[in-house]
Amino acid sequence: MPLRSSRFIRGLLMDEYRIPKHLDDPELIGFWTLDEFIVMVTPFAIGIVTQHIVIGLLVAVASWFGYRKVRAGRSMNWVLHLAYWHLPGGFFGLKAAPPSHLRVMAG
Repeated sequence: MPLRSSRFIRGLLMDEYRIPKHLDDPELIGFWTLDEFIVMVTPFAIGIVTQHIVIGLLVAVASWFGYRKVRAGRSMNWVLHLAYWHLPGGFFGLKAAPPSHLRVMAG
């Protein structure tokens, strides 16, 4: 009995099962991840509202490029941790977390 597929292991045809190759890829909106899209759309939307579309577009591209350089292959959580460390304490409105400037806490 000739085999139709050259992949035959222990009685199972390997062509019956398809395994995705990119399980951990982030969801994309167009060509951008969600966080890149938000960083890019926000200045563009502000530019549209203030009737400065070209300036908004230039700022959007610059902010997207800068965000990609800051992130540089890291996750979005790394950027959130960086923002928590450098932005004022009330920016995130966290009540249960200690202020970021306190390094040693006596408890």
